[in-house]
Amino acid sequence: MSENISLRAEAVSNAKKIIVKAGTRLLIDRDSIARLVSGIAKLRQAGHQVLLVSSGAVGMGMEIAGVTRRPAELAHKQALAALGQTRLMSIYSEEAAKHGFSVAQLLLTAADLRSRRRYLNVMNCINALWERNILPIANENDSVSIDELKFGDNDTLAGMLTSVAGADLTILLTTVDGLRNRDENGKLAERISVVGKVTDKIRSLAGGTDDSNLSIGGMDSKLRAAELATAAGAFLWIADGRDTEIFEKILRGEDTGSIFLPRNHRVPGRKRWLGFFSKVSGALIIDDGAKKALTAGGKSLLPSGVIAVKGEFRRGDTVEIISLDQKPLARGLVNFDAKDCLSLCGKHSGEVIAIMGKEAEIEAVHRDNLVLLES
Repeated sequence: MSENISLRAEAVSNAKKIIVKAGTRLLIDRDSIARLVSGIAKLRQAGHQVLLVSSGAVGMGMEIAGVTRRPAELAHKQALAALGQTRLMSIYSEEAAKHGFSVAQLLLTAADLRSRRRYLNVMNCINALWERNILPIANENDSVSIDELKFGDNDTLAGMLTSVAGADLTILLTTVDGLRNRDENGKLAERISVVGKVTDKIRSLAGGTDDSNLSIGGMDSKLRAAELATAAGAFLWIADGRDTEIFEKILRGEDTGSIFLPRNHRVPGRKRWLGFFSKVSGALIIDDGAKKALTAGGKSLLPSGVIAVKGEFRRGDTVEIISLDQKPLARGLVNFDAKDCLSLCGKHSGEVIAIMGKEAEIEAVHRDNLVLLES
């Protein structure tokens, strides 16, 4: 138990940048929002830079419109989000002013992070707000998002923003006290205090936690967020947002909720974008020799190791690199169009130059433009 507390205390004390996500069911009225802002103020007073990922726009719109069940129709959800977002931000602004700071709104779609230029714009905006001691409040732009531009839920958005902002800790506030084991009858059992890695066994514990009447996502989405955050080198903490003293407990490093440990190293910023956000346009299937060179040797992918090409892509697009057993191994920026990759499959460097010319790159994907995908 003392080891768990020490680990949590270390995670908080070393966290310069913290992402806090609060779900719709925690933002039920002005008092609940006031408690959330007060807790964030405590984190800020302790020297942490905080970004809030706030759900609640649709829920607030439902309250204003007198709607009791989250609508299924996209246009109706968008209308409620547009209605509720203004009220929600007004309350946040007024409550933050009581603690001496201002708030700023970031409405995002997945397209804002898939584009490298727009990704950098979001990152620079967050940093500029922090420099001015302003609390950024991010939400999915529900009033305009369509399926192909959606993150899916704000847990996923929080996990992604962990990477964008270079955060050290992500706190997901929810209506449960953490991830739980299940007994022989499948019922929820004891709380899991520390999770070293999100495995298939851990994922199996997440079923049956959704409540679509008001919000989207359950423990499944929180585990997806944990994978994103920990891959970016951050801790992720699932905590009970109904606890009025939850921020004090977190600051003290108390053994509450479930904390997920970061992977061994933080992926550099450009490779985080490549691995987590860039849109995949095709795939290269590689042989076992190329797989070993990539995973064990840290080498570039040469055309000699490529045995098949999938999809239509152009030079500079992101491609997935897949092993013979169909396991995704890596993503990278490809140096050739798909048709050229096809003609270069299995060719060695001298042959590549003979076919493409002496100015051509000899790598299909250079190691500087490649990131391994940890399973």
